Amino acid sequence: MERNCMVDLLAWKKDPDRKPLLLQGPRQVGKTWIIKEFGRLHYEDFAYFSLDEEPDLVSLFASTKDPDRIL
Repeated sequence: MERNCMVDLLAWKKDPDRKPLLLQGPRQVGKTWIIKEFGRLHYEDFAYFSLDEEPDLVSLFASTKDPDRIL
């Protein structure tokens, strides 16, 4: 399943001045699918966190923004 959003995500990845990625949108439009597919196809390592499914992680993200520490 190819989505137009994948083109935008690839442009974000190629931008040397890219900022952190935040994917927003209405429910049930494929946000989770597209981000997992993007990670699987375009990165050797990929981590996915769902704060809805793992509420204990909320405190981790509240206490630090350092990606190395989070991982």
